[in-house]
Amino acid sequence: MAVSELVLMTDHSSTEGSRDTLVAAARLLTGRDPVLLDARHFTPGGSGRIRTDGGELRLEADGAGVTTDSVLVYEIPPHRRRDFEPAQHRLHEAGARSLGTDAAAWRAATEKDRTVECFTRDGIAHMPTVTLTRPGTREAAEAFELLGRDVWARPTVGMGGTDVFHITTHAQLAAAAHHYARAGAGWLIARDAGNFGPDGQRHQYRVVVLGGQVLRAVEHVQPDPDAPCNESRGAVSTRMDPGDLPTGLADLAVSAAKSLGLPFAGVDLAAENGGVVFEVNVHPAFGTDGGLETVAVPYVAAHLAPARP
Repeated sequence: MAVSELVLMTDHSSTEGSRDTLVAAARLLTGRDPVLLDARHFTPGGSGRIRTDGGELRLEADGAGVTTDSVLVYEIPPHRRRDFEPAQHRLHEAGARSLGTDAAAWRAATEKDRTVECFTRDGIAHMPTVTLTRPGTREAAEAFELLGRDVWARPTVGMGGTDVFHITTHAQLAAAAHHYARAGAGWLIARDAGNFGPDGQRHQYRVVVLGGQVLRAVEHVQPDPDAPCNESRGAVSTRMDPGDLPTGLADLAVSAAKSLGLPFAGVDLAAENGGVVFEVNVHPAFGTDGGLETVAVPYVAAHLAPARP
């Protein structure tokens, strides 16, 4: 294997669980565990250093150092990604083999107002959306009316369906506005997609793409019409053959990731309204049903140098 060490850099305060799956994938591919580094060392005020010594990339943190050319970055919570941007720039400048050094792409996906701007620019289908940053009562009400009085509100930066609300009344709109104002958060409202299956339950798809290819597809079904289609909010997820996705969704997922500049992403979308994208995830969770083989292994493999003939 033409790498000195494979480094896996994650936020060790995260309990999301992807780190263990990536370690298992690295072990399958290389026969050894990657070197684990806490990404928090490489944020402002941290002890981490990214150096190039004699053309070699060296990472130093917490009194230890490792020489590498492959740095796998994952499981960085959305609210900490801006702090990690200087490290991304430094890794890029140092020539690290990594899919996680494009800070602009991360920001475009993480900050949902930027996502909407990219989708609008590139013609990526999505539900009509209005960004609201500390709106007045009248501004919020006008946007609500414009979008048909049936909308979903979400923070510009968030994860796991937290702080997401289905709004169909002005009272609910006012409550959401108060919630975001109290948190000091920008937010958006988007027209409801009407993504109901024949059984009356909401459903959407998570499509994971890498380098323009679909790796994995999962359908999320949510029995609560007022809750987002996240497993953490009660949705049931079922893995499916990517070939069974509704027509056009695979191509739409690939186009959405490309619009944001992400070589790897988990794209949430629905078939209704001709196919629309809800959001794009920088670090999609792998899940327990084949996520190791279908996603983690190809993702890790993309960080490894080709074997020498």
